[in-house]
Amino acid sequence: MGNIKKVGVAGAGMMGSEIALCFAASGINVVIHEISLDLAQRAKERLGGVLDKSIKKGKMTEEETIASLDRISLTDKFEGFEDADLVVEAVFEDFNTKKEVFSRLDTLCKPECVFATNTSSLPITLLATSVGPQRIGKFLGAHFFSPAFVMKLVEVIPALDTDESAVEFMMECCRTIGKEPVRVKDVAGFAVNRLLHAMWVEACRLLEEGVASPEDIDTACRYGLGHPVGPFALMDLTSNDLNLKVQQILFDAYGERFRPRPILKQLVDAKHLGRKTGRGWYTYNK
Repeated sequence: MGNIKKVGVAGAGMMGSEIALCFAASGINVVIHEISLDLAQRAKERLGGVLDKSIKKGKMTEEETIASLDRISLTDKFEGFEDADLVVEAVFEDFNTKKEVFSRLDTLCKPECVFATNTSSLPITLLATSVGPQRIGKFLGAHFFSPAFVMKLVEVIPALDTDESAVEFMMECCRTIGKEPVRVKDVAGFAVNRLLHAMWVEACRLLEEGVASPEDIDTACRYGLGHPVGPFALMDLTSNDLNLKVQQILFDAYGERFRPRPILKQLVDAKHLGRKTGRGWYTYNK
């Protein structure tokens, strides 16, 4: 499929914007779409803060960060997507929302453009029905992990009718931006989320049973298991409403082992969603 020269990213949230930055920092031009230019601009400004951390850690120079941001353009009408080699969708985790985005882009993008969804829970084969028969072989999953600019792993998930050439193209795109891709079957939760949520369900159960506090459970995982971040801190980072939604999907697919714990449901009902609301398992300064 050739070298990648331009990427379109649909969705300027934390995941979408940082996925865009991964490509821009690797010398690839990127256009980000959001429902308003104001939201898109705010996302780009936040990326400046992400890059400042890279400067402080000695991983990038100031000139490199400026060049990276210059490679990112913004749109609220999908201008610039028509000549993209790859589109990565990172909008709200809702089938109809994603379907609307893909259906629109299917008529706009060039025929050889590969479509990748960053869904963490929806079936790739189901989402592939959003595009026409001429595109379906170029549709797959590319599941990045938060924070996307830092985390190296990407799960590449072919749909039932994905062409092998599209899979190889996506794997190579991941390597080009310094990621480690792994190929995973199109099953509920893919691979990593099944492992992760099994641990999170048990962490919540430990808390409900009074075995240990969130702080002590996180400390135990960091120093006993070598995890860089404990389960409660990570749940707050990824957002507890999304975590509950994914666990419900896993519970529907696999049964009792993934049943969401009442304490997580209670937290979501109280709108304590994590870092994005200033309070979750921990309290944060917004």
